[in-house]
Amino acid sequence: MNKLPPITKNLLIINVLCWMGTMALYKYGIDLHKLCGLHFFLAPDFHIWQLITYQFLHEGLAHIFFNMFAVWMFGRIMEMQWGSNRFLLFYLICGIGAGLTQELFQFVQYEITLSGFDPITPEVVHALRVYMNAILTVGASGAVYGILLGYGMTFPDNQLFIIPFPFPIKAKWLVVGYVVLELGLGLRNSAADNVAHFAHLGGMLAGFLMILYWRHKERKDNHIKFTW
Repeated sequence: MNKLPPITKNLLIINVLCWMGTMALYKYGIDLHKLCGLHFFLAPDFHIWQLITYQFLHEGLAHIFFNMFAVWMFGRIMEMQWGSNRFLLFYLICGIGAGLTQELFQFVQYEITLSGFDPITPEVVHALRVYMNAILTVGASGAVYGILLGYGMTFPDNQLFIIPFPFPIKAKWLVVGYVVLELGLGLRNSAADNVAHFAHLGGMLAGFLMILYWRHKERKDNHIKFTW
């Protein structure tokens, strides 16, 4: 890890430590997922800081392995390209954007479910919010998908070998493929596979908007320097 840029290295360390800590504390009756995972914003256990903390929790070995592999593979490149401060900001904002998108999707689900009751009594509202309280979002996937989007926009023609394809794929087409896949899976049934597909899309959208803003700002600054 000595050759890794500092933010990428520390993100890997923190995520692994949080995963190990989650398992250790669970044996003593402390559930970090319940405390720090992202709850539905109308649920009793929601706290605003969960939009940050949920990004560092993972469900199992496969979950954290693939997320951290992507951080190692693409994150180190983007940190060297952008610098540590910008990369960290990008990572966290993508994660927050993913969380907010998931909150919006859950709110739509909540309203659709609530509309099926007649009459809508306070007891029904309370029971539904308690039910929604049990639904948690954890993982760095939103930030990871943002990093992937950033890589695709920065190095669109780079060739990548992705299992199971036996041929290289340009980064820009890989990103487009992931957008189509996540949108399709989310629209089909986001809850069926226990994956927050719209959160992934939200992370990519947040990353896309940040990169557009940075590029606009850089063009504006360069124009000012030139005209001055």
